[in-house]
Amino acid sequence: MSTRIRRLVVLLFFATLALTGCRAASHQASMPNVVLIFTDDQGYSDVGCFGAEGFVTPHIDELARQGTRFTRFYVPQSVCTASRAGLMTGCYPNRVSLFGALNHTSTNGIHPDETILPELFKSKGYATAIYGKWHLGTKDAFNPLNNGFDEYLGIPYSNDNTKYHPVFAKEMPPLPLYDGRKIIEYDPDQSQFTKRCTQRAVEFIHKNKDGRFFVYMPHIMPHVPIFASDAFKGQAELGLYGDVIEELDWSVGQIMKALREAGVEKNTLVIFCSDNGPFLSYGSHAGTARPLREGKLTTFEGGVRVPCVMRWPGRIPAGAVNDKTVCTIDLLPTMCELIGAPLPKAKIDGVNAWPVLAGEQDADRVAPLFFYAGQELQAVQLGHFKLHFAHQYLTVAGEPGRDGKPSNWGKLTPNSLTQSGVEGIASRHGYRVTQTEMALFNLKDDPGETKNVAGEHPDMVALLSELAGPIRKELGDKLTNVQGNAIRPAGQAQ
Repeated sequence: MSTRIRRLVVLLFFATLALTGCRAASHQASMPNVVLIFTDDQGYSDVGCFGAEGFVTPHIDELARQGTRFTRFYVPQSVCTASRAGLMTGCYPNRVSLFGALNHTSTNGIHPDETILPELFKSKGYATAIYGKWHLGTKDAFNPLNNGFDEYLGIPYSNDNTKYHPVFAKEMPPLPLYDGRKIIEYDPDQSQFTKRCTQRAVEFIHKNKDGRFFVYMPHIMPHVPIFASDAFKGQAELGLYGDVIEELDWSVGQIMKALREAGVEKNTLVIFCSDNGPFLSYGSHAGTARPLREGKLTTFEGGVRVPCVMRWPGRIPAGAVNDKTVCTIDLLPTMCELIGAPLPKAKIDGVNAWPVLAGEQDADRVAPLFFYAGQELQAVQLGHFKLHFAHQYLTVAGEPGRDGKPSNWGKLTPNSLTQSGVEGIASRHGYRVTQTEMALFNLKDDPGETKNVAGEHPDMVALLSELAGPIRKELGDKLTNVQGNAIRPAGQAQ
């Protein structure tokens, strides 16, 4: 590797340390309220200002006009539990042993020794609430009220883990709806999820307007099966999926209205984003990620790049479009910066992104991003360059599904339901397994990852390959049969 490249690596390393360690007093002084809206399987282009077609999102678009639209905002893994683990801990999900998607049989969850976002807010006197899907453990030890939240209304895992599951409906127990630690309903009306969670969030904002609060809204929609309430059903040109997104947009409008009425709009940071890309095999009941490649369950841009809008008057630029790299694992250290909370004692992977969010001209995420699928390190990204190592991935098999069924639904066999590993996931959800060789993409010119430019940039291939070495040693990599030496266990409960 050239001396110039090595010097760049050293400079990037020390710049990252400087960003992470920065504790600017001006940021601590304001200590904003925070509303974090986290939708489920909403694709990159499933928002009006990101290019949506067939439905409208005026409230999210207004959020963008009053704030900043982030066009290169990422999640660390493109699947439910892993994505939430990264958001809550500031770590790659593999570091805390939470990847894939937990279900009603899972006995693992977030470890009690992990310091997560709501606990940091609590340490600074904030009231905290979660309304929606938790997905970090089903046992009581993992209940949100045991992990920093004051209030909880929602479900412990995905809404397809029910009688509505397209494949395993007969094996599924009734879906529990929790209010705090108590199950208040089984198999609730899913068309009311968005409305009920929004109403509780509005009440919480008004109740805590004289203090500081953190509201986390991990919406249950638009994960399949999708439902809209009667007020939105049949309203969107696109059909039911559009109805669902328009109701989520209504929810954003209700939250903003509550903030205005409570008199706290100016000192509230509102973040809107999705947990991963669209579940493409479900076709008409799934979103899109134009112009990005693939979707959920992959490390291509359509799986890990999500729509994001942030608004904080006077602190985050209004009407701006920001193409700098930010990842959800960066939100925890950024919140620590803003509220003056110490970083967790255990190692995290995110960096303080406040200079980027604030629109500072020369600010960017100078640390690389590593993208895992399960326990495979599949891609490394630095700046506009992204290197995929040779790996298998899932792509839609045949025509996308319709009416809540995945692609190839009619071709499922009993053997399909018992297969394990990537082949089993593929067969049950209408995907086929395919292969990519090592490939380098310039995301600035080619966000759809269509042109392999590895031959034109051998130094970048060498740099990104070298950057992968240390993270493999820490977190492991099944592609290269490396066992990680810095992996922390998940929590376990019977």
